Amino acid sequence: MLSRTASSLYWLGRYVERADFVARLVEATARLDTLSSRPAGEAAWRSALAVTDNSEAFAATGAAAGQVEVACFLTTDTGHAGSIVRCVEMARLNARAVRTALTREAWTATNRAWLAFDGSASRCDLTDTLRLADAVQAETRGFEGAVLRMLRNQTAWFIRLGQAVERADNTARLLDVKYHLLLPEGEPVGGVVDRDQWTTILQTVSAVTAYRWLYSDGLTIANVIDLLLARPEMPRSLRASVDETVEVLGLLARHTGSHGEADRMARLRAQRMERTRTGEVIVSGLHEFLRAFQRETDQLHAAIGRQFTFG
Repeated sequence: MLSRTASSLYWLGRYVERADFVARLVEATARLDTLSSRPAGEAAWRSALAVTDNSEAFAATGAAAGQVEVACFLTTDTGHAGSIVRCVEMARLNARAVRTALTREAWTATNRAWLAFDGSASRCDLTDTLRLADAVQAETRGFEGAVLRMLRNQTAWFIRLGQAVERADNTARLLDVKYHLLLPEGEPVGGVVDRDQWTTILQTVSAVTAYRWLYSDGLTIANVIDLLLARPEMPRSLRASVDETVEVLGLLARHTGSHGEADRMARLRAQRMERTRTGEVIVSGLHEFLRAFQRETDQLHAAIGRQFTFG
């Protein structure tokens, strides 16, 4: 496979996963804002900007961090790379570059997500924004299903690799921002606002039902962290994303007959995650752990680019 084809497939996976994550985040934050007092609502929207690394870009607009302003900025604003519309646009560009390698279903889902934004920037309001977020989630679910039904070869593996790397980074950012930045000043840890916010985190990663299946002692911070950090059966957990990265790199290595730097880095990280215990991480410093994890994800992304000679 040509390196530019591999690059387009990898980035297609990353951008589709990123669009889905931001759409879920916008929808969950809007729900939290509806339930919260105004200070808590404002903190929730600022946290959404922080999770997606868009705080500086939004501040440059000079707009207040209100519900409609942030929701539209994260959904339909074409002026920065972190909005859903830009992620969908980049996903479609990469999909078009490898159109003949994709199934009709995978291409159609990507194209429909892009078409949903036709003319949306001129009529942005919260209702329309939530409609677009819901449409993107539906199409990304369709895309993911199409990838799972594709021929199990390099095309599907590079898409899955991009999705796994992106998913790991998104979950780490989400958990880090909630644990350190989200709770408004004066609100007690474990109070109503805090519990609503942790529930929103679960909603963002589609884990409310999973949490109820795995934990019988009600909603606790430690259990939510454990679910998103260390549970391999939770698809969007750090552990599951790390394991999938190792799996896909292994499939690519067996197909090409060679291993590289990215394989070694991914295996070492998976071994560390397997030994990781949530209680020990919380005691020693969750923020530090998550920041180190994000740096490792960036390093792994760079190693994947070097190994398969794409940027």
